[in-house]
Amino acid sequence: MKNIYYLSLCLLILFSCKNESNTLNDPEIKPVVFNGIDSTIKPGDDFFNHVNKTWFKNAVIADDQIGVGSYRFLNIPQQELLKNILEEVSQKEHSKGSVEQLVGDFFTSGMDTVSINERGSKPIQPILDRINAITDVSSITEFAATQIKSGDYSMFSPYISPDQKNSTLNILHFSQTGLGLPDRDYYFKDDPSVKSIQEAYKTYLTTLFELVGESDAKAKADIVYSIEKQMATSHKTRIERRVVKENYHKLAVADLNTKHPNIGWSALLKNLGTAVDSVDVRQTAYYDALDTMLTSVPLENWKLYLKANSIGSHDNILSKPFQDASFEYSKVISGQSVQQPRTKLMVRRVDQQIGFALGQLYVKRYFNEDAKKRALDLVNNFQTTLEKRIDKLDWMSDSTKVKAKEKLFAISKKIGYPDVWRTYDANIDRTQFFENVVALNKDDYQYQLKQLNKAPNRDEWHTTPSTVTAYYNPSLNEIVFPAGILQAPYFDLYADDAVNYGGIGMVIGHEFTHAFDDQGAQYDKDGNVTDWWTESDYTKFKAKTQQIIDQYSAFTVLDSVHLKGGLTVGENTADNGGISIAFDAFKMTGQGKDTIKIGGYTPNQRFFLSVANIWRVKTRDAYLRNYVATDPHSPPIWRVNGPLMNFTPFYEAFNVQSGEANYKTEEERIKIW
Repeated sequence: MKNIYYLSLCLLILFSCKNESNTLNDPEIKPVVFNGIDSTIKPGDDFFNHVNKTWFKNAVIADDQIGVGSYRFLNIPQQELLKNILEEVSQKEHSKGSVEQLVGDFFTSGMDTVSINERGSKPIQPILDRINAITDVSSITEFAATQIKSGDYSMFSPYISPDQKNSTLNILHFSQTGLGLPDRDYYFKDDPSVKSIQEAYKTYLTTLFELVGESDAKAKADIVYSIEKQMATSHKTRIERRVVKENYHKLAVADLNTKHPNIGWSALLKNLGTAVDSVDVRQTAYYDALDTMLTSVPLENWKLYLKANSIGSHDNILSKPFQDASFEYSKVISGQSVQQPRTKLMVRRVDQQIGFALGQLYVKRYFNEDAKKRALDLVNNFQTTLEKRIDKLDWMSDSTKVKAKEKLFAISKKIGYPDVWRTYDANIDRTQFFENVVALNKDDYQYQLKQLNKAPNRDEWHTTPSTVTAYYNPSLNEIVFPAGILQAPYFDLYADDAVNYGGIGMVIGHEFTHAFDDQGAQYDKDGNVTDWWTESDYTKFKAKTQQIIDQYSAFTVLDSVHLKGGLTVGENTADNGGISIAFDAFKMTGQGKDTIKIGGYTPNQRFFLSVANIWRVKTRDAYLRNYVATDPHSPPIWRVNGPLMNFTPFYEAFNVQSGEANYKTEEERIKIW
């Protein structure tokens, strides 16, 4: 996204979505011009490149970035807006504890690279001393638990969220963890691209040991790597973790104590500051293996593992040599050639660690209040559209349709920014960057801990207002659209309806469909995992999602890298549904009912051009390769071509004919929602 789209206040004002609107008669409307169409590529052969190829060839990825364009890369210009705020508030003194003081002083402390570099490894030394003092297995787990409280995770990964069998109560969950490579599969593959990442990671571990004065650093790095590889053998794959019911095991602590005597769950939970008699161990095989490894792996080796993890957890808040080591490893995965300037890094860190304080300043400066109401009107319109589509499904029984519509209309909507802002209880000192980061980590841990054994906080957001994203949360049955996504190319106040419905409309339809994707469909209207389907209907649904899996597994990028259909099935289902819902909603507008051309294109054609335009993204090959291996979203080209080859109105809009590369017969076109 880099410099491609400029965010201005007017672009954050959402358009009216009355069903009978006719934007073409509005003198304020200045229809978007779709530049760079490559007429040598037929829409039916490759619509993504028909629309985006010219842009793609000319787009330049900055040396300090991994990609350019829209979607997640639209956060690059967003960070410029946040930088404006931070540079302004950091120049003044503010009352202690105010949002201005918190974000301004945190930003200032992180920009003081002279002091950070002078301190070298000193801030981490007390942690290393504690590791050196470990004498037995119980002190291993005690150290690991204590460090979690300050954001240093190693062999345990606890978090608090609703019980999927009782969504009115937050419980403690434990997931598999412990690895330094991007995915468990990276420890076992031997193709050249993965081997280079393995070697870069080993070099990174070696450098970390060298920077804290350890002798025989390479040998110690090899020991850490071997421990992680043992852990990786017990990990479920990302596809296996999509099966909701098979990743939920609520177990009594007393039974876990018997099953895992080396972990010692009662002591572990006490050290975490929790008081519970049961926990959800999501991937039990990992904790079974960990319990065995705690005694089979020599104590001194465990100490090396903990050192590597603790240094790695803090590498980017220590002096420049540590930051350089981290970057040298990460660039092999991302393809990014140079480090970002300190200002960019600190803007992102402030947003990540204290983003709801910064978010208040962002909303006050850049977000128009009219947007919340207008966006909610649009979301409500799409909700009604999906209801009509459910009514017309020929594969679902009436009884399941009733349940589906109950869930649909129980979905809560969050627009723009939180109604209740998260507060922070941390002492931020503009001269102590390392300590500030740790203090905010501790505050976040205590914030989460206070929610244990209580009803979920329905005012809570899991993304900051400025972030260009949207999400569906199945446990709370809610959809969230932060202020950041309410801008071009997703929304343009002065564009015609076709552009906006193909843009932000496709995103809204996508998030609604997540309530009924392979995972979301397992949750009822209250956020509980239950069998609310008839057995026959669910069998039909699974067959349809399998069609999606099979279809997308055949798609490739970088010539021969196949998509993981089983990993991306949820997002692909949502993409297919999102376009269908958005198009139906568009056809209810005045322009959608008309045939007047703009710029030589019919309203329907402009809708699909907008769909392709919002996925106008170019990334580095190294990043894309890792993305396909680990991300549940398909690459941008297939977020366009995949759904459109299944959607008959697209065929009609562009006269797609048999023999064209992406042509599917009516029978082959997949339709779920």
